[in-house]
Amino acid sequence: MKPAYLTDDAVETFIKAAFKEDIGPGDYSSLASIPEGKQGKAKLLIKGDGILAGIELAEKIFQMYDPSLEVETLLKDGDAVKFGDIGLIVKGSAASILSAERLVLNCMQRMSGIATLTHRLTEKILHTKTRLMDTRKTTPNFRLMEKWAVLIGGGKNHRFALYDMVMLKDNHVDFAGGIEAAITQTKAYLKKHQLDLKIEVETRNIQEVSEVIRVGGVDFIMLDNMDYETMREAVKMIGGQFKIEASGGITEDTLIPVAECGVDFISMGALTHSVKSMDISLKAF
Repeated sequence: MKPAYLTDDAVETFIKAAFKEDIGPGDYSSLASIPEGKQGKAKLLIKGDGILAGIELAEKIFQMYDPSLEVETLLKDGDAVKFGDIGLIVKGSAASILSAERLVLNCMQRMSGIATLTHRLTEKILHTKTRLMDTRKTTPNFRLMEKWAVLIGGGKNHRFALYDMVMLKDNHVDFAGGIEAAITQTKAYLKKHQLDLKIEVETRNIQEVSEVIRVGGVDFIMLDNMDYETMREAVKMIGGQFKIEASGGITEDTLIPVAECGVDFISMGALTHSVKSMDISLKAF
């Protein structure tokens, strides 16, 4: 089952905007050099090891640009791949294949890099109950694909945007006048506007954790930038009353000990903002 944000309209809107950015009034390199009516075929060549993501999107890109193109997918999203594998074969207008090539590669390279990293990190904490989540630290106008790639890699999506969950971070708490004021005002606002949204509160120390527990009325408590000892103490204090997210500067090296503190989720911005793209190319044959 696909997440709510991954609608056909959303995907098509992205593709159309990307074509407008990259092709504009015309791909003059292809239009000028390729004889009209020239047919061809190309294969998507995988040049790295990892988890493939973006095959479904690639098929949509080719067929949205030119419905007469024939796409044969040889692999699927989430497949483990190695150097030399072929992801798909596309046949039809040579000019159309070339015009759509860069968008397909840009999306698949980045999505596959994200899925690969997510999968690797998820495997490290399978011995715990903790699930790995993404954040809103995404590339503007490419969040849809980056969060999709996290799912393909076996991770979990956090909120998609500012509108589908309330997260009261440190600045919200400080501007609101404290944790109790922030929570109370948020609940009143949601009730007034008939919004059914989960509420998460970021905490920076044990005192703030205790305050959230006292006030109540939330769904998640975030433990931000806490050391292991403090995190374990917070988990014990919360005692299962609320779901717990650990966040703030967590790396591959610290991932396992954080998970072993007993938190429900770990969110890592690095899944989307610091990923190395997979090497993938499209070759005529």
